[in-house]
Amino acid sequence: MKHSQFKKGIIYATVGSLWWGILGTLFFKYISSLGALEVTIHRVIWTSVILFFTSFIFKKFDEFKKIFKQKNKLIILFFTSILIFLNWGTWIYAISVNKIIDASYGYFIFPIFNVFLGYIFLKEKINFKRILSIFAVLISSLYLLFNLESFPWVGFLVVFFWGTYNLLRKKINVDTDIGLFIESLFILPIAFFIFYIIYISGSNNFTIEEPLNMLLLFLGGVMTVIPLYLFIKGLEKTSMATSGLIFFVTPTSQFLLGFFYFNEPFDIPKLISFIIIWIAVFIYLKDLYENNL
Repeated sequence: MKHSQFKKGIIYATVGSLWWGILGTLFFKYISSLGALEVTIHRVIWTSVILFFTSFIFKKFDEFKKIFKQKNKLIILFFTSILIFLNWGTWIYAISVNKIIDASYGYFIFPIFNVFLGYIFLKEKINFKRILSIFAVLISSLYLLFNLESFPWVGFLVVFFWGTYNLLRKKINVDTDIGLFIESLFILPIAFFIFYIIYISGSNNFTIEEPLNMLLLFLGGVMTVIPLYLFIKGLEKTSMATSGLIFFVTPTSQFLLGFFYFNEPFDIPKLISFIIIWIAVFIYLKDLYENNL
């Protein structure tokens, strides 16, 4: 991998992670009052629309057509579309019910989970310190499991959906934006069906009578495409381990916002489990630093 491409990947992944952690959290927390399900489906709808126009502007429909002739890539993109939809829905639900800290727990685990997936499926290198960090995550998870009252299930769903999504996207050679476009098209029928159900029930917030709501729901697509594009671009140009390291920016920002800005509860079992996770993160960061990423 060329050094210049690697550096670009680091920049892409860093900006995407910062966007997610700060701007994304604040924005989606603000519009979560419109309903987690409606916000999620509008993320899908407007992401599709935006990517259609960017594909047209940058003349990428030839690439789009080529992928539709490659059955294996299409199958993988179908599964990643389901995973990204579930990830979006879980995240929006978490912030709508004041569980930003719980979701951040999952995103703290994600980079180390990435190391594990990279080792198992992509044969990426792993050493004692990385094994130790994975083991610490396991201890933290088991500790929470025996304190079910505070078990952050949304965090575990987030890390499973997002980690598996990243693994599958890493395995196929597809332009970032075209891949996102195809994924959004796969889940677009589901989004329209849910939108229709919400509409006939009379509980939709996307209505001419509420132009501000329409604008905010549209911006949900913008706030989805930009950071996702940047992070996946970074993933393509680096390794799963490096992109995983950079991604720590996202849960750190979310945790700080949840605790200090949104005043979410943080009990002793969660504190202990987070301390174990932070130890794992420290071990992992030290190892990456010593090995120059």
